[in-house]
Amino acid sequence: MFGKIISYVKDGNKLNIEFENRKGIIEIITKDIINIFSAFKYEDHFSRAIENLEIKECDYNIKKEEEFLEVSTGSLIIRVYDNFKVDFYNKNLELLCADYKAERKPFLRRGESQLSALEGHKLVDYNNNFKIQVVKELNGDEKFYGLGDKTGYLNKRGYEYEMWNTDDPTPHVESFKSLYKSIPFFITLTGNNTFGIFFDNNFKTYFDMGKENEDYYYFASDDGNLDYYFINGDNMCDVVSGYTYLTGKTPLPQMWTLGYQQSRWSYYPQSRIKELEKSLRENDIPCDAIHLDIDYMDNYKVFTWDNEKFNNPKKFLSDLKENGFKIVTIIDPGVKKEKGYHIYDEGIKNKYFATDKDGLTYVNKVWPGDAVYPDFSNSEVRKWWSNNQKIMMDTGVSGIWNDMNEPASFNGPLPDDVQFNNEGRGGDHREVHNVYGHLMNKATYEGIKEYTNKRPFIITRACYAGSQKYSTVWTGDNQSFWEHLRMSIPMLCNLGLSGLGFAGVDVGGFSFDCTKELLSRWVQVGCFSTLFRNHSALSTRDQEPWAFDQETLDINRKYIKLRYKLIPYLYDLLWHGESTGLPVMRPLVLHYSNDENVYEINDQFLVGENILVSPVVEQGKRVKAVYLPEGTWIDYWTKEEIEGQKSILREAPLDLCPIYIKKGSIIPNYPEQNYIGEKDIKELTLDIYPGNGQYTHYLDDAESFAYKEGKYNLYSFNMSENINEVDIEIKFPHSKYKKKYDNFKIVINSENISQVKFNNANINYEKQGKQIIILLPAIEGILKIYKLQ
Repeated sequence: MFGKIISYVKDGNKLNIEFENRKGIIEIITKDIINIFSAFKYEDHFSRAIENLEIKECDYNIKKEEEFLEVSTGSLIIRVYDNFKVDFYNKNLELLCADYKAERKPFLRRGESQLSALEGHKLVDYNNNFKIQVVKELNGDEKFYGLGDKTGYLNKRGYEYEMWNTDDPTPHVESFKSLYKSIPFFITLTGNNTFGIFFDNNFKTYFDMGKENEDYYYFASDDGNLDYYFINGDNMCDVVSGYTYLTGKTPLPQMWTLGYQQSRWSYYPQSRIKELEKSLRENDIPCDAIHLDIDYMDNYKVFTWDNEKFNNPKKFLSDLKENGFKIVTIIDPGVKKEKGYHIYDEGIKNKYFATDKDGLTYVNKVWPGDAVYPDFSNSEVRKWWSNNQKIMMDTGVSGIWNDMNEPASFNGPLPDDVQFNNEGRGGDHREVHNVYGHLMNKATYEGIKEYTNKRPFIITRACYAGSQKYSTVWTGDNQSFWEHLRMSIPMLCNLGLSGLGFAGVDVGGFSFDCTKELLSRWVQVGCFSTLFRNHSALSTRDQEPWAFDQETLDINRKYIKLRYKLIPYLYDLLWHGESTGLPVMRPLVLHYSNDENVYEINDQFLVGENILVSPVVEQGKRVKAVYLPEGTWIDYWTKEEIEGQKSILREAPLDLCPIYIKKGSIIPNYPEQNYIGEKDIKELTLDIYPGNGQYTHYLDDAESFAYKEGKYNLYSFNMSENINEVDIEIKFPHSKYKKKYDNFKIVINSENISQVKFNNANINYEKQGKQIIILLPAIEGILKIYKLQ
């Protein structure tokens, strides 16, 4: 396609290469991030994922050899061959990633698939005619992670996927090639090397991770540019950081969004919500948010309220907020086609809706019946949609739930030739489909930010790479199946590796009927998911914590209260994630990639680096096989110390989720609350597992953007242990926020203590079971804990 290399020109951080048939560009973004580009459709990148990219100036050398052109950044060596074949080496000239130089050779498929279709089997179209295609060598030991929330297992080696945002309510299984999100990014782990590839192409794209042939893997697209980024890293954390350097980090949310959230299709009228509010408090279930599905609207018209179901929504939401409940309302993109409905009228007048190829407003059906679709690819339309958020914010809504934004439609999918503005370039549905939800989220974010000056809370079902800048996500319409509980863990972990650090699933399952055992086990996973929402579908059985029996209620209460205890730890992780790009919920392979035992672990995860969770995800199981990686781990419930790099069997009755804390950890805790902000917390509890470790705790106003101006506090705790004592140095490296803690409650998970001193003065302590409790004033100093000899 490209032909032989004819010439090359260095232009700043770009190397422009002239081939016989077309041009190629190697651009050095940083010494570890390289862009490979050729203009097949647009002369520029026209990226929806990458905004305000800072290109770091980098000295690089170019050397022309007989067979290739070599570029060296000091960290990477890139060799460019004829036909724009590109190989990547590390600085030691160890091969990381090479283009496959031969032709693709798919495995043989025997028989006539049309025959199986007679029985109802789904025909599979195997496409080999891609406009853009990059084929990479497989050397045998590669593992692949990322690609968003695709079904199946954590390691994607041997599977194939498509990036085409899809609303399919049938039970999601491993054979699903596409779901609601398109995140064309993956991480490759091979030998001692790690790298990532981000294929920034929002047309329909394809990823075959060694399924077609074990000699290669490929990514391809129907249209667009050849435009991918190679991201080098010493470890997987570096690669995630590099990817989010390109596409953006998950911003710090309001703290209340980390609380438990109760949802259902649907809670209405307002008397039903009052009943729910009463049940939550009477059953001692902490809760911060109630979600309203489509039935709160007037005839499913977005930005309206049904005044019969909610006779004074502004006062009603205000009263709920006084009692600690915030309301999150669903918004779909489909606008009801109805003259006199102001949203429709404004959109028609200003030509804000997508059209057919003849320029007529395109109409399909969703919940309100005939509906039209805002053209979010037009900045003017996004501004209009942003302005409409004021309607909801003025009513007292605290968050927006963007749904059906693949976009979904009932009268068949939107045709390929539906027309969009595409930022003035023009374009059809093939190009806009995968970024439609992403652009809707961006518009929603900007509107909420403008009208509240608070960190927006937006939940979305559909998105593209980079959506983490604007919204949290959930995995869509799952089912109340044990298999979907099991699958939720690798889905959430791969979402985290794909930059989406704030994610969750519908706890208990959306469709079908949940059982009490399934809900009891699912809440033990939801407790540690960043988005913690119980949600269920129309006409399914009740799924609230009290809907089954006392045992199920008690288990739900136990883990929801544990969640509230861990709120400061989760908030700290999100604060760190805004600079590192790392998620809250992480696969073990992220931090233990040198341990081959963790490559295929699908039923465990880390919360940060300090907490390991190994939930039971099979019906009837009361014993769990747990793998503990390198280090010493402490059983959260028994305080037993266990050396890692081995598997153990842990008794796991229905009310117990195996949880382990890494030795040397300091975990901040909050007291019990019915909702976040109920109490003015003056005392921070530090749950300490003696060893060598460091922890930084973060405190701000929990809702505004003042932290961007430095208005926050940092509390640093450095812990060291030797044979005689444990020392904890307390410092306050940043103190610009007016609120301060008065006291620290230090909980030492050890009985082996003879004396405690703080700043050289003896301190009283109290023994409680296997723990020692110490109360300190919240000042800088050194805490010394002497061991029994």
